[in-house]
Amino acid sequence: MPDCSVRKAEMADYGEICGIYRAAREFMASCGNMSQWQNVPQLLEDIKKDISQGNFYICEEKQGGKILAAFCFFIGNDPTYYKIYGGSWLNSNEYGIIHRIASAEKGRGIAGFCIDWCLKQHGNIKIDTHKDNIPMQKTIAKSGFKYCGIIKKADGTERLAYQKTYKEKQ
Repeated sequence: MPDCSVRKAEMADYGEICGIYRAAREFMASCGNMSQWQNVPQLLEDIKKDISQGNFYICEEKQGGKILAAFCFFIGNDPTYYKIYGGSWLNSNEYGIIHRIASAEKGRGIAGFCIDWCLKQHGNIKIDTHKDNIPMQKTIAKSGFKYCGIIKKADGTERLAYQKTYKEKQ
């Protein structure tokens, strides 16, 4: 993995961010995930909103500044996480949320790096992913998240929901 860092995204990054998501959609389709992020106008609107609210981040190479990954992260509540089916959350404490994480084609290990960065920002994280997004499910499991159940998005689609609590070694 290249030497990289995470910073808040700016609207000036938007074009390059769109390229990351275009490549991610193509990769997901090649892995059998044909439906995630196919509502491109809504996805792009969500990204713009996240950037304007200061909740969107990019992971970039320290040398050269090439964007390797993009994601939404914030601490707060997500209405889609209020109800969980077929399980339960690990706790009801304040939590951080990771949404829409996507990495560049050559970004092996970058998603895990971004997840680790989020865990350092807050020790209680929730994340969800599409049932057909096997690569992300593997990344989430490798990062030590526990499967908690199924949540439903506002449009009624289901997502696999995970949570991890992290405590620094003392």
